[in-house]
Amino acid sequence: MEAELKSLRIDRAKKTSREGSNWATKWILMGIALFLLAGAGRYVYGLLNKTTEVEVVRAKAVTAGSAAAQGSVSLNATGYIIAAHKIQLATKVPGKVAWIGVEKGDRVKQGQVLVRLEDEEYRAQVQQGRGQLQNLEARLEEAINGSRPEEVARAVADVEQTRADLANAKIQLDRMKKLVDAKVEAVQKLEDAQSKYDGLVARLNSLQKTADLVRIGTRKEQIDQIRGQIVQAKGSLTYYETQAANTVITAPVTGTILERNVEKGEFVTTGFVGDKGAKGYVVSLADLNDLKVELDINQNDFAKLRMGTKAAVTTDAFPDRKYQGLIDEISPEANRQKATVQVKVKVMNPDEYLRPDMNATVAFLADEKPAAAAVESAGKPVVFVPASAIKDGAVFLIVDGKASRRAVKTGPSGPQGVRVESGLIGGEDIINNPPAELKDGDNVRAKA
Repeated sequence: MEAELKSLRIDRAKKTSREGSNWATKWILMGIALFLLAGAGRYVYGLLNKTTEVEVVRAKAVTAGSAAAQGSVSLNATGYIIAAHKIQLATKVPGKVAWIGVEKGDRVKQGQVLVRLEDEEYRAQVQQGRGQLQNLEARLEEAINGSRPEEVARAVADVEQTRADLANAKIQLDRMKKLVDAKVEAVQKLEDAQSKYDGLVARLNSLQKTADLVRIGTRKEQIDQIRGQIVQAKGSLTYYETQAANTVITAPVTGTILERNVEKGEFVTTGFVGDKGAKGYVVSLADLNDLKVELDINQNDFAKLRMGTKAAVTTDAFPDRKYQGLIDEISPEANRQKATVQVKVKVMNPDEYLRPDMNATVAFLADEKPAAAAVESAGKPVVFVPASAIKDGAVFLIVDGKASRRAVKTGPSGPQGVRVESGLIGGEDIINNPPAELKDGDNVRAKA
């Protein structure tokens, strides 16, 4: 019994040690919990007191008269810059490229030689045409001057000689007739004498006519015929010379080379052009001081525009550069598939920053108000803010370091920005490009 009672006795030293260990664990856990709670509180405090850096602009207030002078935008449209007159310079004659003297981007002057073709064949045709013309001119001179005195004298001498021969033949014929009648000679000899006489008569008549023609000279009709041949020869020579001159290709206008399409040794033609065959043109060029913006305007907005409407042109590449423009071309027909009308805006002050096929945005300016209306509204302040500051019909103001949302009523936009009809008086500090998560009452500060 005593041994069993001893085994049931509680050891108070061990109990005290175990309780101390439990209390230490509890204190550690409580410390960790307090640390996590402090971190969470600090995080929540940071969220509740977060300050967002924002871009700040000031609402601009101008007098109504000054605002009207700037003009308001009636329509915005996007399109592409094009060269008003782009030229694909082709050859007038087929041939092989012997020399090309320009590269892409080169500036050229009107009349400057760009390409030369091989011209040996064309020069040979020119030489042949000149020889033919000289031959005809000599024939004409001969026909006009007539026969020389020596030629006339020779013709007359031939006539006299034949006449003498004819007289002698007549004597021989008469003698032969007497001998034949006396049956001294055969009839055959009489026939030979008669034939010789008849031949000399014919020859005398021919020579006489020839001598008459030599004295008279060439007929007028023959001279006119030779003159006509000379005119024809001159036309052929001019054609050959033009063909030879066309082997030298020059710039028709002052401009910039947009594309070089051929290399030395390639063949160019004026006829059919295949994918891997001869080239149809040698270079393309344009005057980059004469640029336009090509736009497709929706038919619903077309009534806002007319010839001569002024516009402001900007490009995506250089948005800070603005160019003046005006409508100088409106297509006479609409595009049925797109339901648009093509409009071209002439850029009045182009510079080296503009390039064909650049994206461009055009803000068409509304017509200016009549002078009476401008005087009536003079003195009334008009407020302008950037379009990027307006979000869902409202702007965010900075008031005592907090964002304050204020609804505004907007009007047309202009070079100074969007006009605010109501909601602002001008001079307010406004958040430009407000973040999507920005809310009314958030802490904000201006970017340095």
